[in-house]
Amino acid sequence: MSIYLTAIIKTKPEHRDEVIAVLQHMVRETRKEEACIQYDLHQGTEDENRFVFYEIWKSQEGLDSHNQQPYIQAFAGLAQDKLQEAPKIYLTKKITVSD
Repeated sequence: MSIYLTAIIKTKPEHRDEVIAVLQHMVRETRKEEACIQYDLHQGTEDENRFVFYEIWKSQEGLDSHNQQPYIQAFAGLAQDKLQEAPKIYLTKKITVSD
C-alpha cells in the first residue's frame, strides 16, 4: 500500500537560501531511493519562507528507511535553528473518484 505524505516547512527568512539548498539536496538524493515514487518540493507564492513536500512512498518500510538517511538526519539537525517552527507532517490516503 502506498504512503502519501505532505510536509510543510517554514524557514526563518534570514536562513531561506541555506534551507533551500539543503531541501534541494534532499530532493536529489531522495529520488534515488528505491521506495520513492514521488518526491516534489514546492515554495509558497504568498510566503517564500514556506516549503511543501509532496511525497509518495511504496511502503511504510521505505519511508522509515528514508527517514534514517544521512541527508534527512542532517536536515533534522539544522531544523531547530533555521526553521520558524517544527515541520508539520501529514500522512494521508488517496481517495479514488470514479467518473
